[in-house]
Amino acid sequence: MTSNNIFSGLKVLDLASFIAGPAATTVLSDFGAEVIKIEPPGMGDPYRFFYKTAPNPTTHENYAWHLTNRNKRGMALDLKSPSAAIILERLVKWADVLVTNFPHPVRKKLKLTFEDVGPWNPRLIYADITGYGDHGPDADLPGFDITAYWARSGLMAMTRDAGGAPTLPIPGIGDHATAISLYSAIVTALYRRERTGAGSYVTTSLVAEGAWAAATWIQGALCGAKFFPLHDRMAPPNPVLNPYQTADDRWFLLVVQEKDWATFAQTIGHSELVLDERFNDGVKRSVNSPTLTAILDATFRSQSLAYWREIFDHSHITYGIVQTPSEVIDDPQLLANDIIVPIQGGDEHLRATVSSPMKMHGVSKEPATRAPELGEHNQEVLRELGFDLEEVETFKASGVIPNVKHSETGSTQGEQRLA
Repeated sequence: MTSNNIFSGLKVLDLASFIAGPAATTVLSDFGAEVIKIEPPGMGDPYRFFYKTAPNPTTHENYAWHLTNRNKRGMALDLKSPSAAIILERLVKWADVLVTNFPHPVRKKLKLTFEDVGPWNPRLIYADITGYGDHGPDADLPGFDITAYWARSGLMAMTRDAGGAPTLPIPGIGDHATAISLYSAIVTALYRRERTGAGSYVTTSLVAEGAWAAATWIQGALCGAKFFPLHDRMAPPNPVLNPYQTADDRWFLLVVQEKDWATFAQTIGHSELVLDERFNDGVKRSVNSPTLTAILDATFRSQSLAYWREIFDHSHITYGIVQTPSEVIDDPQLLANDIIVPIQGGDEHLRATVSSPMKMHGVSKEPATRAPELGEHNQEVLRELGFDLEEVETFKASGVIPNVKHSETGSTQGEQRLA
């Protein structure tokens, strides 16, 4: 890490697993924070095996692990061991921020609650993520992106077509959104600490983030709104806000505002629609949706996507191409805006990664580096915390850390040092 970035000197202890918590610390690392990732010995964070679990795409490289844990140093530490408390206390005293997602009962058993570790460091920002919040009958339940963010919040019920079962979304959507909320809470707490000198306990949950994502319609429910039925592509509430297929079997999402209706009709070669009383305002287009949708379907299926792109771009009609991940990674717009960035320390299968979504003009993010192997920096970090070699060997003998060695030659993470 460089010594002059926004969070240079900020020390972060990542005790979280899977996606949301670790992704929040990754964002901090993008702007210079030093992050130490803690995993249990043996299998480590279960997220290490995401890329081997169906239906996730499979490849030689553990892509998901590097995405969410880049720029970090890694330790394997058995928090169940009595000796772990000695190491944990020093880590907490070192840290500015601690992030965890252990369920409340597990945290209590491990003595990892804010009440347990907060007294060790009055300036600590203790940040956690839960599935369902701190209170209520389900507060202690484990929650995942798909169960808490998608299903419980109502998003899964609302984002499907009529006649279809709820579909399984790709993993990480809710986790990455929740990570940004936790990052925001941490930064807010850091600002408060600058003003007061005191640490804080900040939290968010997957279900809260899901409700926030679906808030427009949830607010409608709170106000007794009447909802349209589930989206039917052949008879949508708004035929000019609908996906359509082209002659070469590509899909795009059409978005035509009321003010652009006449221009749109003329652009696609159907100027007669402007004078057609069935379609000359939004209400009538909704009432006669199946008829207009059929006309648009036949029109768009008559030409290729390239043809319609040229037509729409020339007339400033809003649309979005439905891209595959393989297309997204080569999208010149994403590359030009550093959304897809190089990653250092990988092999030929690990050349780039997805950057976090925030950008500050005039400030460069840290170059992305590969994620750590399990326990890769155990000895290095323990020595920097003040433990001598004899104590490190004792920790290995007792099983609090694994008795394994990793080569750190050429690892950019190995160049960092605890201050």
